[in-house]
Amino acid sequence: MRLRHIELFHAVLTTGSLTGAADLLNISQPAASKALQHAEHQLGFALFNRVRGRLQLTPEALLLRHRVEKIIQDLHDLQRLTANLGRPESHPLRVTCTPTLAQALVLDATTLLRRDFPDTTTELFTQHSAEMCESLMLHEADIGLTLQEACHPGLRQEPLCRGHVMVIAPPGWWPEAALAQPLPVAELAGQPMIGIAVQDALGRMLQNHLAQVEPAPRTSVWVQTYQLAYALVAQGEGLALVDPFTASRDGGQAVQTRPLKLQLDIVLYALYRLESPLNPVQRHFLDQVRELAEQVLAPA
Repeated sequence: MRLRHIELFHAVLTTGSLTGAADLLNISQPAASKALQHAEHQLGFALFNRVRGRLQLTPEALLLRHRVEKIIQDLHDLQRLTANLGRPESHPLRVTCTPTLAQALVLDATTLLRRDFPDTTTELFTQHSAEMCESLMLHEADIGLTLQEACHPGLRQEPLCRGHVMVIAPPGWWPEAALAQPLPVAELAGQPMIGIAVQDALGRMLQNHLAQVEPAPRTSVWVQTYQLAYALVAQGEGLALVDPFTASRDGGQAVQTRPLKLQLDIVLYALYRLESPLNPVQRHFLDQVRELAEQVLAPA
């Protein structure tokens, strides 16, 4: 099956008709019809049946559909990669990070960077860690910032700083004298908790520790992000376990915070491609991020 046949097959899938496929590929309808006939002749079976004026996939074509869609996606990825590789060497600083780190560190680091490099333009993205790795490998971003280990063979993972898991609570939950003291995991027994359904290594480890607490914490609300957990805690819905950057949001005015007494570090990682050493602007940016992160993590 030739590439032009694959493109035509996918175009028909996308538009639902041969006429629409021809328009999408910028060819004439007779040319599209001839190409489809040629593809079916080479394959030895039909790809579409015409039913009441509409094209429907044959059983053989249904088996091909998933592979064809993957090939088209790979082609799009290749086009994105070559387009980014062709950009001038003076490309801007492109940073991708999780939403929490964007609010807590990246915006301030970008402002500081522009004071020292005023002619540098910066592109900022927020992504989950899996998407982040893809963007870096496709040269859509130059630096990734995450609180998860990436373990990607094409990426260097540089630890910038380490912090602790934090417990956040509604205002007035603990006496002021207790705020500087780490909270034992056992003291979460029977407490109302906001569950964080984050499918990462940290989330799984925290859930394993909570599963050993007796009686179990009372979790009636589950959320997908640490930001949502923070907002619910601020409204008095219960306690939550979060990273130290989420805990420091709003200067710690909306919630109370205590470190969790647990031998488990949270690490801020910088990710970048192995074959692309950092230039002076990128290294300066990471130095700013590290300095800001250390300020957030420093004891009050």
